[in-house]
Amino acid sequence: MFKERRQKKLEDYVRQYFASHPEVKLVGVAGSFGKTTTKMMIATLLSQKYRVRMDDTSHVSPTEVALDILGISRPQKDSIFEWHKIYKAARERIKQPADVDVIVQEFDTGKLGDLNHFASYLNPDIAVITGVSADHLQDFGSIEGLAQEELSLANFSKTALINRDDIEGRFAEFITNPNLSTYGTTAAAEYRFEVSDVSLEKGYEGKIFAPELLSGLDIKMKVYGEEGLRSGAGAAGVGLKLGLEPQSIVSGLATISPLPGRMNLLRGVNQSLILDDTYDSNLVSAANALQTLYGFPTPDRIALFGDMKDLGAQSESEHGRLGSLCDSNLLSWVVTVGEETEKYLAPRARANGCQVKTFKNPIDAGAFVHSVIEPGALVLAAGSDTNILEESLKIFLHDTHENRELVRQDEAWLEKKNEILEKIKK
Repeated sequence: MFKERRQKKLEDYVRQYFASHPEVKLVGVAGSFGKTTTKMMIATLLSQKYRVRMDDTSHVSPTEVALDILGISRPQKDSIFEWHKIYKAARERIKQPADVDVIVQEFDTGKLGDLNHFASYLNPDIAVITGVSADHLQDFGSIEGLAQEELSLANFSKTALINRDDIEGRFAEFITNPNLSTYGTTAAAEYRFEVSDVSLEKGYEGKIFAPELLSGLDIKMKVYGEEGLRSGAGAAGVGLKLGLEPQSIVSGLATISPLPGRMNLLRGVNQSLILDDTYDSNLVSAANALQTLYGFPTPDRIALFGDMKDLGAQSESEHGRLGSLCDSNLLSWVVTVGEETEKYLAPRARANGCQVKTFKNPIDAGAFVHSVIEPGALVLAAGSDTNILEESLKIFLHDTHENRELVRQDEAWLEKKNEILEKIKK
């Protein structure tokens, strides 16, 4: 009962905040994947001109979202006394002049109806929907149910930007907001990035096209993979809609680099390079990452995959689809970690003629990759927190100092991962 009253109180403070500061814009970001990267890119671009509030964590609960929007930290202790201090801080935030011009907020969902809850007290100026993939299907029953949930943010926002390339056209039936634009890397998108050159040293060069621009903007982005480019196009779309000058788009995108575990380029042993996508991979992300791996000239390519989580009944088909994308002409090895990849991905990769090695734990997989890396190789690692594939990378990184570039390296996570590894050994 206390939690319900507390939530209603926080939501009322958020309503009062926007009523007192109508000049503050709210940009909401939702989707099955790519939310954090897109959120970061949007905030980076907008900060070229505006004061921006963006929490750099992935807070998911309604309480955390309300606190993030207000710019107030969650109390250390969950007591009535501490929450009264939060309420006081919220009232002060409402009375004071606005300390930001734009709030960029990530929205997550665990079940049908989660996002619609926010419609009761929020009306974002722009909703950005990053993609729909088969994650968490057991909570939604079908990909259609998941798509309807993710796209609901667009319907209670003033305008929406939809990833044209990673959301199937058939899901348009779930969108009721007529103020809709699309972004991506294909000609079908209104805000799009067209690539002219790419290299491991410099990333991508190309042009961004948009309805607001008479001609394309020359852009350089040191990211790797289609997802990063699409996020950049989406961020540019938000910036242009909020009045950002073209030159600020150019300079802002030039400052962006990949986040840890999200197609981040690392140095490996034997003059190799590693595309680290171990944060929270899914079928779409892993497939895009695999195509990125194929696109770079190198004498040796290795794909290291961990189980994709929360696929439910779709696990066999989704892992199998990824295995079918493994090309023996382009890969020296396919290495897997976990039961699902062993059962469903590995057989499909073998059927394609690939050399495949399967492992139960990431440490053994890392040791194997270390043993087969050829000079100048490029290794793709795609996994999630359930298979802690970043621990594989530690074994074949060029230098232990690069461990700090990996995801989930804080003390609490390292302790949790030791427990996971102990269970695997048993």
